Amino acid sequence: MPIYEYEPDGESVCPFCCRGFELIQKISDPPLAECPECGEACKRMFSAFAVNESERSLLSNKNVEAQGFTKYEKKGDGYYERTAGKQGPDKLMAGD
Repeated sequence: MPIYEYEPDGESVCPFCCRGFELIQKISDPPLAECPECGEACKRMFSAFAVNESERSLLSNKNVEAQGFTKYEKKGDGYYERTAGKQGPDKLMAGD
């Protein structure tokens, strides 16, 4: 559910809404018309939102290699194999 920002829209405000407040609401919920604490008028503000790529796409072999990194995956007990990137050995063994 998104977090919406509200700011007071009236003269008399309480400590809860005097600097604005955030509220988690469903997208389908109507915007608040008044402060939940004091009942004074408030309005929902437009605000920036974060867009996060999924961890799966950030750590994909294609993306890791495009960023110049090397990725190793565990293939057995103490044995790792290079799955992305061009730097480093093809295989790593614990104790080597």
